Amino acid sequence: IGSAYPSNPRKGSVGQATPAGRTYGLTSESVRQRLEREQSLTLLEFNYMVMQAYDFHVLAESRGCLLQLGGSDQWGNIVSGVEFGRRIGGRALFGLTAPLLTTSSGAKMGKSVSGAVWLNADRLSPYEFWQFWRNTGDADVGRFLRLFTELPLGEIARLDVLRDSEINEAKKILADQITSLCHGADAAAQASETSRRAFEAGEVPAGLPTVRLPDSLRGNFPLVDAMVVAGLAKSKSEARRLIVGGGVRVNGGGVNDKAMRLCDSDIQDGVIRLSIGKKRHVLLQLV
Repeated sequence: IGSAYPSNPRKGSVGQATPAGRTYGLTSESVRQRLEREQSLTLLEFNYMVMQAYDFHVLAESRGCLLQLGGSDQWGNIVSGVEFGRRIGGRALFGLTAPLLTTSSGAKMGKSVSGAVWLNADRLSPYEFWQFWRNTGDADVGRFLRLFTELPLGEIARLDVLRDSEINEAKKILADQITSLCHGADAAAQASETSRRAFEAGEVPAGLPTVRLPDSLRGNFPLVDAMVVAGLAKSKSEARRLIVGGGVRVNGGGVNDKAMRLCDSDIQDGVIRLSIGKKRHVLLQLV
């Protein structure tokens, strides 16, 4: 936590020259490192600091907001706001950052990352939320149980030593606990049951994510396009690679033709079930 303001505030802005004759924006750690590494820095990226600083100032003026919270990667932007508020109005503002959440591989977990985990159900259904945590990597289970659940540490220690197929029990408990906290116990139980029926019993439960497509596309819709629309692939090229690799199934049957087109005969009980591997399923519904 920090506060960046001296006893003699001066009028100015984030980009105003400092006593040393250098601009504040150019001396910020994130910008300085980019310039030293000769990495490109767009005008939009550079101005983001100014925009966030001004936003902090406006919140302080209009709402009395004196503290801005953020991930550690936002430290430079937050301190810019602290400095901006000091220069404009002599106001003492503060910033507090926390370490970024990352997986054991170092990958960042955040809203700007593909496949972001949204807390609100209109952005990510409770089932998909539950499934995300069920698919946690083995190396992250124990740490996530400590970070995101209220289980006793003794119980977490017991789950943390599970290995091989037994660790799936810990993953299910992790998913149940986090989903209960965010969406309620009933939603967690329903998501767990939907997953069990889909993966263990081989059924097509109604709780699976459903993507609705216009009826005009019926009988003339490439499978690769359906996979992109359903969120099972980021691009058509990725969809083709998945198909060629044998990881795609339509209504439970394997597919190896990357030029396949979905038609009326693929519709079963009003939907087409698309699957990637054993863990990702989407119901495609024509409306």
